[in-house]
Amino acid sequence: MLKKRIIPCLDIKDGRTVKGVNFVGLRDAGDAVELAKRYVQEGADELVFLDITATVEKRKNLTGLVEKIAREINIPFTVGGGINSVEDAQAIIKAGADKVSINTAAVDHPEIVSEIAAEFGSQCVVLAIDTKLEDGEWKVYIHGGRTPTPLHAVDWALEGERRGAGEILLTSMNNDGTKNGFALDVTAAVSAAVNIPVVASGGAGTMQHFADVFQQTRASAALAASIFHFGEIPIPRLKQFLKQQNIEVRI
Repeated sequence: MLKKRIIPCLDIKDGRTVKGVNFVGLRDAGDAVELAKRYVQEGADELVFLDITATVEKRKNLTGLVEKIAREINIPFTVGGGINSVEDAQAIIKAGADKVSINTAAVDHPEIVSEIAAEFGSQCVVLAIDTKLEDGEWKVYIHGGRTPTPLHAVDWALEGERRGAGEILLTSMNNDGTKNGFALDVTAAVSAAVNIPVVASGGAGTMQHFADVFQQTRASAALAASIFHFGEIPIPRLKQFLKQQNIEVRI
């Protein structure tokens, strides 16, 4: 059985790690390079770096910062934000990323998923889906959660898989930063629908929340930010807790 992965996320704005609630109210969470080094020491399975304003500001990703982080870590590294072409993906991978995460560009031009997968392999392509519950339906949002689309999360995840995405990063905007737990319903629906790994994101506040998402959905990994950044839940303690719940993790 594949072990479940624990993934810290560095949301980057103006070169610093930040964290908000429901995608707004950002506050500083520290130096990205120092946090990345700490997470390797603590036993994180992977690291995600999201340049959260690159798309809105219509600029490229912070490749210089990506290079600095990549030099300091030896775990799989996913980078997203401002990736709009195969060339952008190539620059990020050249800077040291193992995978690229695409969100807005994939909605605007779905063929980009296939193009990047054809160039670098599906294992390099993460389809990031920011979703919000509206009138009983989980709708997809783009531009850092600012712009609604008519897409439904499950349908879009299936489309992404069909086009060559190797992983889904599923973030519930309703749950993001609330520490009230992951959105188990949409995570269960998406992870049951696709045959590629799903990373659950948004809402982790306790160790039990991680156990819940692994026991009640088919999520392959769980991602969190502030509870790791501010030391509220140390990764080694979380993994020991999950192991006690008979959830297979890498210790």
